[in-house]
Amino acid sequence: MEYFINCNTATLAPYTTPLDATRAAHLYRRLGFSASKQTIDQATGQNAAGLVDNLIAEALAMPPLAAPTWANWNRDNYPADDDAAGQLVRTQREEWAVSYTRALLDNNLRDRLSFFWSNHFVTEIDIYECNSFLYEYVNCLQRNAIGNFKTFVSEIGLTSAMLYYLDGVYNNGNNPNENYARELYELFTLGEGNGYTEQDIVETARALTGYVERGEVGCTAVTFNSARFDAGTKTILGRTGSWGYDDVIDILFDERSQQIADFICKKLYEFFVHPDSADDAGNAQSIISGMASTFLANNFELAPVLSELFKSQHFFDEEALGVIIKSPFDIYLNMLNETGFSYDDSVLVNVVDASRLLGQSLFDPRDVAGWQRDRSWINTNFLIGRWLTVEVFLQAAFQADAEQFRAYAVAAVGSAESNTSNPQIVVQAIVDHLLPKGLLTTQDFENALSVFKIEDVPENYYGPDYIPGGLGLWMLSISPEVPQQVFLLLMHISRQPEFQLK
Repeated sequence: MEYFINCNTATLAPYTTPLDATRAAHLYRRLGFSASKQTIDQATGQNAAGLVDNLIAEALAMPPLAAPTWANWNRDNYPADDDAAGQLVRTQREEWAVSYTRALLDNNLRDRLSFFWSNHFVTEIDIYECNSFLYEYVNCLQRNAIGNFKTFVSEIGLTSAMLYYLDGVYNNGNNPNENYARELYELFTLGEGNGYTEQDIVETARALTGYVERGEVGCTAVTFNSARFDAGTKTILGRTGSWGYDDVIDILFDERSQQIADFICKKLYEFFVHPDSADDAGNAQSIISGMASTFLANNFELAPVLSELFKSQHFFDEEALGVIIKSPFDIYLNMLNETGFSYDDSVLVNVVDASRLLGQSLFDPRDVAGWQRDRSWINTNFLIGRWLTVEVFLQAAFQADAEQFRAYAVAAVGSAESNTSNPQIVVQAIVDHLLPKGLLTTQDFENALSVFKIEDVPENYYGPDYIPGGLGLWMLSISPEVPQQVFLLLMHISRQPEFQLK
């Protein structure tokens, strides 16, 4: 697949043209996991400013997922029998994975962001292995997803999942562990080698000591033990004092505010707009600089930065459409939202399992740097896996209820064309809804149309607006072949290069 060079020269000035269907769909693909045709139709014709304001307000007001019954459990709450305990742990984890995956489907920007931050503030559940820690971690991601970034950094570092994952729980005053201090700078706030020294890491590690109290029972929340804290003088980023955890966060955001803003805004840009920010032909660096200025002016609040970006001419520019490769979760969740096909918990379990096979394990990124995204999702094995797993999902949906494929096609064409006898109208509507820029060539469209028409429907049954002299006996709303036709078309589209993009 050709890699897209970032040639977007548009600015952060507001996009004031009423949204067409293509740009409305673009907004929902980037701010969430796509949307139904009905949602896109409702957004079409609206101004970006009002729609974005509503989506951001919704994200800000949304409560985190309700705490499961086991949210505060430790090992004493599980059966004494190891096998029974292990089975219960796995059941709880699967239930939580389903709950969170459903949130990704339903919650647009809030959980698109919480998912993004899970790949920034990375932990791996296979390292810390406590479901109560997982709940606390996801709760922190959701509460802070579109809040204040400084508060976010402070809170995430004290979750038990992070303290175990990056060895903070072993960071004693008489034997400091530098792991979290290093990643705090390198991965979470500044970027590798940017604005800190090895000595800063050493001194920061000392200031972060003391969060080592683990209790006597496994999976007990980590707390601070002042006796295990290094109370001595430290020099961090040029400032000297008897610093502790909160001081580290204050000093970091005071002394390296510009570097933090630049680093985080670059990551947001590459996630939401284009994976190539180091462009020669476009305007990415100027956009990131403008975002960083907004970030600083608003004391590290995320909402104003995202609001400015999502309302901008740069975000809606033609060069921003269809240039990001879908992650595995994008593939499956977008398809569920776009088609409106019914699903239950078992389908969401399959989403989680299929995504893991393709390199995106929920709650368990491959390492501290997280999933690398974009081109890393596409290689020979993964591409074939994407094709085959989507086909399995489509086949299961067809077997469960074939008529939902007709319902999707009717929604795609709209009520005015629900009785159409023209297959071209149906194929064009589905292609336009599912693919950011449609199919690349006229021949590609003709191939899709040929798949849809199938041999079971005589050519002259299609209507006169498609074939002069046609009888119009085939009708989208009633012909029995329609569900199979839509099924075969979706199977075909899912293998096209354009389907891999958002």
